[in-house]
Amino acid sequence: MVREVDIPVPADDEILIRVRACGLCHTDLHVVEGDLPPKRSPLTPGHQIVGVVEKAGANAGPYSAGERVGLPWLYWACGGCVYCRKGDENLCESALFTGYDVNGGFADYVVAKGAFAYRIPPGFTDENAAPLLCAGIISFRALRLSGIARGGRVGLYGFGASAHIAIQVARHWGCEVYVFSRNENHRAHASQLGARWTGTAEDAPPEPLDAAISFAPAGDMVPKALRVLRRGGTLVLAGIYMSPVPPLEYSLLYHERVVRSVANSTRKDAGDFLRTAAEIPVKTEVEMFPFDRANEALQLLKASKIKGAGVLCLTG
Repeated sequence: MVREVDIPVPADDEILIRVRACGLCHTDLHVVEGDLPPKRSPLTPGHQIVGVVEKAGANAGPYSAGERVGLPWLYWACGGCVYCRKGDENLCESALFTGYDVNGGFADYVVAKGAFAYRIPPGFTDENAAPLLCAGIISFRALRLSGIARGGRVGLYGFGASAHIAIQVARHWGCEVYVFSRNENHRAHASQLGARWTGTAEDAPPEPLDAAISFAPAGDMVPKALRVLRRGGTLVLAGIYMSPVPPLEYSLLYHERVVRSVANSTRKDAGDFLRTAAEIPVKTEVEMFPFDRANEALQLLKASKIKGAGVLCLTG
């Protein structure tokens, strides 16, 4: 539902952003469909935001009007809890998230904490930069947590916005990438981006994998991915929501296989990834939608009918 609301007023530590583009994410679906516990109502979703600074509070940092910035999922962390002090602000129990705890980017304007916004590298258009701010950052953190090393074999389950960025980073790191998807078009896209092998989750790759990342919110992917991991391999679950994981045979976990989740991301993840994305450079494939087609775009995302990433255009 579209509503007219007042332009938000930035606090002393905030910036007001005029939104130009906002990426679509499965987390948006989980929020609007109630898979995640509701935090506020009404709520404006959207957390892969690219725009320009309209106004900056006195203590928001050295931002200038017209400067291009991005705002990701992590809106704020307290900085003082045991997790924040260890550098794990993604686990902060008081953390706030864009488009969930606070209004997000499916709007003309949004406010952001200056310390949690990022300057966008100049080589990316607004629409191509938007998916970097969640799909990119989360896939980057997932690859790090997988422990994959140069020359290693990594599997990607599901091939949407996150995975089409992850494959580019993994190949930049000298890894072999194996892609599992039920969607024939997505498998073809993976091959175009350099996947060594593609198949469905029911298929076995030609060699055991050193690591795997599941971007699919489907718990039944867990045993399917574990069965193709080598001894000591790691499976990373990269979604914020997942359907129930079925009972596991202990033999799938034996030989020191590891299953771990990705929970949000840190500012270090974001900064490191944006620098890496500019170095590669990552090429995001995007499908653009005008703002008045937002609901249709989310339904296409749910049906896996978007190649790469969907992005809302808010520039008129």
